[in-house]
Amino acid sequence: MTEHSQNRASLGILFILIGMCAISINDVLIKQLSGGYPLHQIVFTRSFIGLTITLMVVQYEGGLAILKTQHPWLHAFRGLLVVMANMTFFVALAALPLAEVTALFFAAPLFITLLSIPLLGENVGPMRIGAVIVGFVGVIIMQRPWEGGDTGSASRIVSLLPVFAALTYALNQIFTRKLGATTKASALAAYIQFVFILVSIAFFLVAGDGRFAEGVEDPSLHFLLRAWSWPLGQDWVWFILLGLNSGVVGYALSQAYRMADAATVAPFEYIGLPLAVLWGWVFFMEFPVPVVWLGMALIMGSGLFVFLREQQKARAIARAEVKGRY
Repeated sequence: MTEHSQNRASLGILFILIGMCAISINDVLIKQLSGGYPLHQIVFTRSFIGLTITLMVVQYEGGLAILKTQHPWLHAFRGLLVVMANMTFFVALAALPLAEVTALFFAAPLFITLLSIPLLGENVGPMRIGAVIVGFVGVIIMQRPWEGGDTGSASRIVSLLPVFAALTYALNQIFTRKLGATTKASALAAYIQFVFILVSIAFFLVAGDGRFAEGVEDPSLHFLLRAWSWPLGQDWVWFILLGLNSGVVGYALSQAYRMADAATVAPFEYIGLPLAVLWGWVFFMEFPVPVVWLGMALIMGSGLFVFLREQQKARAIARAEVKGRY
């Protein structure tokens, strides 16, 4: 591994850590607002502010000219993947504890490791495949299939939404890696914010008056379908913070996955797990039950093993390159 590639990997890791810290703050703010405002209103406000910030970064990185692309439909598909990942995650967040939703979502790096084989041509050995399998066992444990029917305070479908979010998020990051070779991080983030705005406007036109929320008792569906309302009091502050934070998330994640290999960057996303436990306890008085702790341990443990194995492989390649020079 050359010094240049090592520097890019280090920067990729730095950006993913920044992005995950911002995401944890984003989740707290959305859960805070989920009791009084519809998801599509929150997404629209967040993305509108985030797009404004992102366009400032676009101007710094080369101007509006960098938004031109030869793959508009691929960028649009990537944006829709991000929208699906966010929407399903946030819908689950309205009904499930923050730490539990986050832990299930962290199947994403496992999906990324698997998908990087056919889609990116990256080499993933049997030991890392075994670790990924262990991680998915953790996901299954958290689903509590032995209980049958619904689990906890939410339906079985709602508890599966974070896993679907993880899959669509993983696909998005794979496409980020492909498109990032020729597209600036700020442009990648701008495309996503623009798709979010279009989708949230579509939701408003269809369900913005709240007519589909009448008689709905499920908190997740009500969060998705309730009517738009003018923010009250300090809620304006939460909306503005959410928008500013969105700009940080979009740029940091896009930069991370365009600068470093997916298998190198992905395991560092697990910093979000302890942050979710902390914020859930501090802000919402939520604390994981034992079975959730077990699932989280398996998911996090497998992710860390994948990372350590990747680092071991990188060092072996570096030694072979040095040896080959002499």
